[in-house]
Amino acid sequence: MVEIVNIPSSALKKEMPYLAKHEGVWDGWYRHFDPDCKMVDEHRSRLVCRFPDDGPLPYHQTNYYSWADGKKEVRDFPADFKDGRLVFDNELIKGWAAEVRLDDFNRSMMLNWVRKGDADLYLYEMIQLSDCGKYRHRVWHWYRAGRLVSRTLIDEERASHSWRGIVGDTFAGEAIPD
Repeated sequence: MVEIVNIPSSALKKEMPYLAKHEGVWDGWYRHFDPDCKMVDEHRSRLVCRFPDDGPLPYHQTNYYSWADGKKEVRDFPADFKDGRLVFDNELIKGWAAEVRLDDFNRSMMLNWVRKGDADLYLYEMIQLSDCGKYRHRVWHWYRAGRLVSRTLIDEERASHSWRGIVGDTFAGEAIPD
């Protein structure tokens, strides 16, 4: 049985101090590859990772994607804290994120999720944050029925530690406060 802790975001930052280092705004690129390492898609991204002071959940991430052809997508990932890890459960995915306690350098997190409506499709993600905290690199391995079907490489640079002063409904391309 999963234990729901219902902690405020300040307590989540203490429980998951490595995750807390990711708070802020990240700009980057997603590059998707097929199993033979041929790039099949790439797009820009802006991720806003926040720990709201109030609200029902202690963590909320919003991903803004934009393609060269003008296509745009926005995805929200609110999360709770259960059994020592961040837990996602929304209309798109169900999964978790956890700090890798065996990493003596405190640079790594792991994430797993299953796509809702397609139980055979799941993903594992490894996230690394640079020691200076300015760069973040992520690797996704997508599996269907146990077979690798895709890889995603994500390179990001921190645009700001602060997300609170951003106004508007997209965050994308807006001035970032310092």
